[in-house]
Amino acid sequence: MAVARETKSGIDYDKIVGTYRQYVMDTYGGRQPISLARGAGVEVWDTTGKRYLDFLAGIAVNGLGHCHPGVVNAIREQAGILMHVSNLYYTESQARLAKMLVEWSEMDKAFFCNSGAEANEAAIKLARKWGKSKGSDQKFEIVTALESFHGRTMGAITATGQPKYQKSFEPLVPGFKYVPYNDVEALRSTVTDATCAVLLEPIQGESGVHPASKEYLAAARKACDEVGALLIFDEVQTGLGRTGRMFAYEHYGVAPDVMTLAKTLGGGFPIGACLARDAAAEVFQPGDHASTFGGNPLACAAGIAAMTALHEEALVENARDVGEYFASKLRTFKSKRDDVIEVRGMGLLLGIEFATPVARTIAGQCLELGLIVNAIGDRIIRFLPPLVVTRKHVDEAMSILAEAAGAL
Repeated sequence: MAVARETKSGIDYDKIVGTYRQYVMDTYGGRQPISLARGAGVEVWDTTGKRYLDFLAGIAVNGLGHCHPGVVNAIREQAGILMHVSNLYYTESQARLAKMLVEWSEMDKAFFCNSGAEANEAAIKLARKWGKSKGSDQKFEIVTALESFHGRTMGAITATGQPKYQKSFEPLVPGFKYVPYNDVEALRSTVTDATCAVLLEPIQGESGVHPASKEYLAAARKACDEVGALLIFDEVQTGLGRTGRMFAYEHYGVAPDVMTLAKTLGGGFPIGACLARDAAAEVFQPGDHASTFGGNPLACAAGIAAMTALHEEALVENARDVGEYFASKLRTFKSKRDDVIEVRGMGLLLGIEFATPVARTIAGQCLELGLIVNAIGDRIIRFLPPLVVTRKHVDEAMSILAEAAGAL
């Protein structure tokens, strides 16, 4: 990409890249050829001063946009008061954030950690202990879906039904079984008395934005109830307004026993949570699980500010309204081309699939033109704009997308 490399502050792009290559482990081979320097709302700027519309939002982390004033002020204030103490002590902010999440969901209690993967690890451990509590050492199997994504830690990567993430780290954690997503009969035949939990995403995001069918989640609920297993929903990406409802499960009328959250929860600050209801909320006892940094005052202050803004600024409703508008624009885009297979998703979690392997090329062209999107493989582009996005932003993004696709 031909861009000027020097900024007003004297930060040189080539020097940044050189320092990365010398000192940072190369776990992100697909880094884009820009260095982002600052952001505000739906916009970010690179070290050359070039502006971009961010329709990826840190992979849904910046749900409130970049540097939301309420979150920034909460972090600044809390950083001058108390940043971290051990969970051997009570803190008001952790209790307050847990209360907010419980009151907004159908859950009863929360466990706090630092990421979505950690939240899923907590859910996996909770499920295993749940199985033991049923009086059988053989009730330890966890059923997940093919093409799912639950994180990069050993338990979470085992739960992830994609061999490409697993092959270098075998042997994996035993006791996991995988079924095709939205295949009701496969799910029913795989859930047995040995199953302690079924772990699913209401919408598979990392594999191309694939929503679950209502029949599939209803079947999962019924199968779990029949064998005394927990139904766990990974709402790390779909939760907290992303789909136009506070939680994606609300679209389906199927409530899980356990739910995991992260991303938007901190408004850009690292925090994760594992929530549970009824008997599942009482499974963990002292010594069963912990997180040194989990639920620290600084993270919880950010979470409280983020959740307050989500409610007071009607961002869930905005995600529903602008998401419908965005989806209609994508469908219009599809109608004008013969190489688009499908537009799918809910709210502001949308994907468009092409018939030919052009997604990476289009995403690269979008970046050149000032729009950040995410190519999943060669055929799918995923859109995850901040929940503060407006119709005007969508119009600008669609104009860029049309130009990028038209340049092929």
